[in-house]
Amino acid sequence: MGRKNAKKRKTKERSKQRQTSAKILKGTLDVTRSGMGYVTIEGMDVDIMIRPADFNTAMHGDTVQVAIKEMKTGGRRMQGIVKNVLSRKRTEFVGRLQISKGFAFFVADGDKPMPDIFIPLPNIHNASEQDRVVVRLLEWDKNGKRPVGEVVNILDPENSNDAAMKEILLEAGFPLKFSDEALEVAARIPDVISADEIKKRKDIRDIFTITIDPVDAKDFDDAISFRKLKTGNYEIGIHIADVSHFVEPDNDLDKEAYQRATSVYLPDRVNPMLPEHISNVLCSLRPKEDKLTFSAIFQISPKGEVKQYWLGKTVIHSDRRFTYEEVQTIIENKVGDHAEEILILNDIAQQFRKTRFNHGAINFSSQEVRFTLDEKGNPTGIMVKESKEAHKLIEEFMLLANRTVAENISKIKVNSKPLPFPYRIHDEPDEEKLVPFSTFAKKFGHKFDTSSPEAIAVSFNQLLKDVEGRPEQHVLEQLGIRTMSKAKYTSENIGHYGLGFEHYCHFTSPIRRYPDVMVHRILFDVLNNKIQADKKLEDKCKHASERERAAMEAERASNKYKQVQYMKNYLGEDFEGVISGVASFGFWVETVAHKCEGLVSINSLLEYDEFRHEETEYCLIGRRSGKKFRMGDKVVIKVVAANLTKRQLDYEWVVAKEMENDELTAEKLTRKKKK
Repeated sequence: MGRKNAKKRKTKERSKQRQTSAKILKGTLDVTRSGMGYVTIEGMDVDIMIRPADFNTAMHGDTVQVAIKEMKTGGRRMQGIVKNVLSRKRTEFVGRLQISKGFAFFVADGDKPMPDIFIPLPNIHNASEQDRVVVRLLEWDKNGKRPVGEVVNILDPENSNDAAMKEILLEAGFPLKFSDEALEVAARIPDVISADEIKKRKDIRDIFTITIDPVDAKDFDDAISFRKLKTGNYEIGIHIADVSHFVEPDNDLDKEAYQRATSVYLPDRVNPMLPEHISNVLCSLRPKEDKLTFSAIFQISPKGEVKQYWLGKTVIHSDRRFTYEEVQTIIENKVGDHAEEILILNDIAQQFRKTRFNHGAINFSSQEVRFTLDEKGNPTGIMVKESKEAHKLIEEFMLLANRTVAENISKIKVNSKPLPFPYRIHDEPDEEKLVPFSTFAKKFGHKFDTSSPEAIAVSFNQLLKDVEGRPEQHVLEQLGIRTMSKAKYTSENIGHYGLGFEHYCHFTSPIRRYPDVMVHRILFDVLNNKIQADKKLEDKCKHASERERAAMEAERASNKYKQVQYMKNYLGEDFEGVISGVASFGFWVETVAHKCEGLVSINSLLEYDEFRHEETEYCLIGRRSGKKFRMGDKVVIKVVAANLTKRQLDYEWVVAKEMENDELTAEKLTRKKKK
């Protein structure tokens, strides 16, 4: 019987292999440092090995079609050949130019092998031998063996910061410039709003309207209007830049915006989704100018109850541009320009917030850093951004608009099926991550109910409230966030667990997020009874989610670069920190003052003791001394190395400072050191 079953399994496996080998599969090419390639296919546990000779012009990160070239059994992986490159992760690269008689070659930086790019001399554009340049890939020669490109940027050797930021953007697949075709489309868009267009819209230019944004913002996505009604209720409008009016589907500008899918915010620059004239001028809701908007207008009671709403296109005229700091001052002091309106808006926002948390939203807050920079982009200071009531005021009204649009669209059916729509979803916590987290939380006396998603949310909120100001606050907040799933865009709506919403989408930032543009277009069609199901919507959602992750990685990398750059000035100096992560090879420490994370290598601890990693305890334990380095513990560290190329900080534990507070540990470690 066992032999028969084994035979059946082998037959079934061979049949499955034959089916796989007959298919053309779609995936992403990952090129290793050795030059070997591996294509990861969604839904397949094993990736497909691609030898360099079979790349067929594909490069690292490209989306490709691959055919199985050879099926291996006995645990060896499949081998394939790239049949077609569907899309390039990136077409611009940083590296060195090498000029010979009659031609030039470009050699890319980085640890991912790629062919040198041939540059015809007319395409070097004033670059010189050994210049560091940005090159754009134009095409491959007829044989598909040699890429051809042009120099699009010569990097200033005196400004390493600028080169580093550009390289981070290019590594993430974001081009530095817009194509000539996209810029030409943008240039043809008229600056003046026609009288005919205004007639098609609800005109609310006479209603009091403001924007509230960061002090250095230029692209104002959203505005809020306010007026009291005779009923005693308030009419509050959330007005969003009508990007979809200016950017028409499938033209060169729209195609480039889709490919980028998001703006990328680095410490010293913005790499925008749309050309500056559109994002900062045409669509930006600047004060004292008529602007076209897509709006969600609500009638709300003083108790924060939404009585009714209206969705549609409008024309507005912002009366005043506020910064978050100005609004926060008004909230705290109860006086200032338009204080009455702002205080009412803040009161309603706080009621929305309270209701949200009562209905299962989780009150996670993450700290972000902000840099003060000199004229060359070098950091002169680091501060932690605080989310105050002014920020939460805007956040709550944007959440209301996003949720309302999603709820409205969720009711629409096409052929008895829900209309495909780019929902923003957030799944329930990962159970595998949740179990060790709840066990760890119990060690600090915090109970965690994992019996249902609702109970988990209640437990999280209670825990976050209980740990505020306590030593374990940092560690439990960080670990709690790590148990959470990642939010993403999809047409399969499962709700947003973290916000506690059954229906949610992104409607409020179309200048900087392409999914919001998609939402505007679908909503406009629905409001005009021109409902069409987009069969490619799920692919567009996946692309937007991937680009969002890439932008977040670029933003993290740029922040890390600036932090390393800043801490380079403090080599040899001591700082207080908190252990932010633990591994078998050491532990990470985040400085209290600057949130700069670096690694304390386990090798640097050997002179004191041998330490073992206790994974479930999130700590390292000394075999002889019993000294523990646990996530969330406060330590003193010395900055010993700052590597800008690797964007990496190395710290050492300063035992002398800790000896002052722990005589027993000090005695044990001193004895060990003497031995």
